[in-house]
Amino acid sequence: MFFIYIIYSKSSDQFYVGQTQNLADRLFRHRNSGSKSTKKASDWELKYTEQFENRTQAIFREAEIKKKKSRKYIEWLISSAL
Repeated sequence: MFFIYIIYSKSSDQFYVGQTQNLADRLFRHRNSGSKSTKKASDWELKYTEQFENRTQAIFREAEIKKKKSRKYIEWLISSAL
């Protein structure tokens, strides 16, 4: 299985959208400077996930979310999952 995920850093007040096959490992790397895009903070919290059968579907959905370039859309996704 593959996942798209949204994480949030309170200290930088930023969201990050990504995709992975191993969610636990990816979150560990985000929190421990294992990613160029998220190394500026270490307080990343998982806020949202979607699961897919293959990487192609996950990449497509990740791009779809990023293409919107909308914090409001990301916040809506997170709140709709609660």
